[in-house]
Amino acid sequence: MKKIMLTAVAGLLMASNAWADTQYKILVLAMPSKYHYEYIPIARESLERLGKLHAFEMTYTNKPEVFDGDLKQYAAVMFLNTPPEELNEARRRKFEDYMKGGGNAMLVHRSLIIPANTWVWYEKLIGRHTGVHPMLQTGVADVVDKKHPATFGLPEHWIWSDEWYVFDDPYKIKIKPVLNVDESSYDPTKIWPGQVSYGMGKEHPVSWYHSVERGRVFVTALGHDGNMYKDPQYMAHLMGGIYWTATGKGMKQ
Repeated sequence: MKKIMLTAVAGLLMASNAWADTQYKILVLAMPSKYHYEYIPIARESLERLGKLHAFEMTYTNKPEVFDGDLKQYAAVMFLNTPPEELNEARRRKFEDYMKGGGNAMLVHRSLIIPANTWVWYEKLIGRHTGVHPMLQTGVADVVDKKHPATFGLPEHWIWSDEWYVFDDPYKIKIKPVLNVDESSYDPTKIWPGQVSYGMGKEHPVSWYHSVERGRVFVTALGHDGNMYKDPQYMAHLMGGIYWTATGKGMKQ
């Protein structure tokens, strides 16, 4: 009888483990920078909660040494407010090889900033060059692609407060915007003394996607403040980006 019970318990444990299987694994590199560090523990907790809710596994680290390992195990690599220029040459090559082999990338906020000609391949991965930005202000982000999962948890016109990055396109990269910011909803010229900020006009993307090498790339310029990683709508935006980047699924026809 005891043997039968042990067998039954073992069977239940195996079934439980089967149900606990994750769908995919992502790498999140969250390296601190001068103005972006307080978000790290908050974002980790929120992303771990998403992983449990949506059955994906995550490696979350602030150590660039993770690129010395096997990147092929990850369905997507996220640069979360990470200064990309701090990766050394060997790690840059490892990431490029990962993308050339069919890997996928997600770039968030500070990760869009890199000094010009420091790592041209990465600049092209972003799809735009990030210049100045005005002071953090409340504005309205407009959904321009209702078919992308990164917009499914957002209203059509989303009141949000962030650093509205200004971009140019030196490499003529074709991107597909997901969100544009309405420049009439804030002051694009409001900046610190001695600096100059300007607007981009009607077409001012703050989130987009495109293809690089053999992989998918999702970009969002939003996510400056640590408290944003507790916001349900912002986390829905990130989850939609993770879901699409890692799987290629979820796009509405």
